[in-house]
Amino acid sequence: MRLLVTGATGKVGQAFLPAFLAEPRFAAWDVVTLCNRRALTPATRVSVVKGSVADPQAVVEALEGVTHVLHLAAVKENRDQAIDVALKGLYLLLDAFCRSPAKRQFMLLSGDCVVGHIFHGYDAPITEQSPRRAYRGVYALTKVLEETMLEQFGVQEGLNWTTLRTPWIMEKDDFRYVFELGDDQFGGPPWSSLIAPAELVALREQRGMPAMRDVRGNYLKRSFIHIDDLVTSMLAALDNPAAFGELFNVSMDRPVDYGDVADRLVVVGNRQRHDIPTPFHSNWLDNSKARMILGWEPEIDLKGLIERAWSYRRAADDPRIVWYPG
Repeated sequence: MRLLVTGATGKVGQAFLPAFLAEPRFAAWDVVTLCNRRALTPATRVSVVKGSVADPQAVVEALEGVTHVLHLAAVKENRDQAIDVALKGLYLLLDAFCRSPAKRQFMLLSGDCVVGHIFHGYDAPITEQSPRRAYRGVYALTKVLEETMLEQFGVQEGLNWTTLRTPWIMEKDDFRYVFELGDDQFGGPPWSSLIAPAELVALREQRGMPAMRDVRGNYLKRSFIHIDDLVTSMLAALDNPAAFGELFNVSMDRPVDYGDVADRLVVVGNRQRHDIPTPFHSNWLDNSKARMILGWEPEIDLKGLIERAWSYRRAADDPRIVWYPG
C-alpha cells in the first residue's frame, strides 16, 4: 500500500507521520508527501514530491501508485490562496485519484468551522446530520465546499471517502496560551476584540484569568481535541471499510467549560477570574458515531489537557508557532 499525505509538514502532519510509521498495522506501507513551501527530508519508507496541490503535474506525480490519500493541506483566511489550495487543489487530487486503478480511500481532515462552532447556536449536540453553517470568512466557506465536493465524488465516481471533522486542535502548551492576555495569546478571538483597552491593561497587570460567557450568560462551552487523540482517530479510520463513505466528528467527549477551566486555574495559579461577556454560542460536538463505528475514543479530558499544557517545557530549538488562529 502507498499513502499520499498532503500538508505533511503542518501541525497535524508532523504528529501523524511518526505515529503512522510506528504503527504495526501499516508496517508494509510506504508514504509519499506532497510539499510546497516547507519540505520534508526523504527517509526510509518516506518519499517527497515538491510542488503545489494546485499544480496538475505535481499532483499526478505524487499520486503514482497511491492507494490511499490523507488530505491535510489547508490555508487559513488567505483569500489569495484559498481557491487554489482548498478547491482547485482538492478537485485535482480527487479527479486524478478517481482515475487511478490503485485507489482505495480518500480521507479529508475538516473542522467544526463547517458548523460554525461558537458563532452559530444549536439546540442539541452537533452531530454529523446537523446542517452545515459556515461563519463569516473564507476558511469556513472552503471547508464546507471541501466536505461537499468529497461526498459528491463518492456519489459520482463511487469513491471510498472518509471525512474527519475536528474542533480546535491542541498540542504542547497551546491550551495554556489560549488563556494568556498578552501578545502570546494562542488563537482567537483576540482579547482586544472583547475587552476595552484600559480594562485589558489592568487585567494583564493583575494576571487576570479570563472566563468567557456565552450569549445566554452561561460560561462558554466549546469543543477541543488533543492532537494525540486526533492522530489515533486518523489511524482508526485509515483503510477501515467501516469508515468508507462516512463523516465523523472526532472531539473530546465533553466540551471545555470556560468556567470550569477558570475554577481549576484560579486555585493553582493564584489568579483572579474575570468574566467576559461575548456574543458566542455554547456548543457540543458529538463524537458518538466515531466511538461506535471506529471503536475510537479520546483519552485526554480537560484535566489531561490542562496538565499537559501547563507542564510542557519548550527547548531552545522548539519555538512557539501559531500555526493558524483558532
